[in-house]
Amino acid sequence: MGLFFSRIGLWLLVLGGATLVVSACSSTNDTQPQIPLAAVNEVLFLTDQQNSNLRFDNGAVYIKGGVRGIIVVRQNASSYLAFERNCPYQPLDTCARVKIDPFLRLYDPCCNSQFSLQGQPQSGPATRPLRQYAAYLSGNTLTITN
Repeated sequence: MGLFFSRIGLWLLVLGGATLVVSACSSTNDTQPQIPLAAVNEVLFLTDQQNSNLRFDNGAVYIKGGVRGIIVVRQNASSYLAFERNCPYQPLDTCARVKIDPFLRLYDPCCNSQFSLQGQPQSGPATRPLRQYAAYLSGNTLTITN
C-alpha cells in the first residue's frame, strides 16, 4: 500500500512539474498597456435612421459607450459584432481611436494599424485584436454588453 501511494505522489509531482513547465512556456513578454475597463450596457434599435448602415452586411456604425466609443459591425442579418474604439496599440495615447472605412476595414489613423471587420489586426504596429463586446439580437433590438 505504501508503494502505491509513493507512486501516486511521484506521478502528482511529475504532473505538477509538467504544469509548471507549460505555464512558464505560455507566458508572454507583452509590455503594451491594456485598454482600461469600462462597464458596457448599450441598446440599439436597428430601425432607427442613425443605424441604417446596419441594414447591410459589413455595414458599421459608431455608438456611445466603452472607453472611447463602440463600433458595431453587421456580419449578416442575424449576427453583429461590437468593438471598443480604443486601439489596442498604445491605448493610453489620446489619439488612439479606431475609425470605420465603410464596408472595408477598421483603422487607427494615429498609429496606422488596420483591422478586419472581425476586429483582427491586418497591418500596422497593433498585434492584438480589438476588444470585443457581446452583441445580442432580439427582433430589431441589439444589446451590447461586457
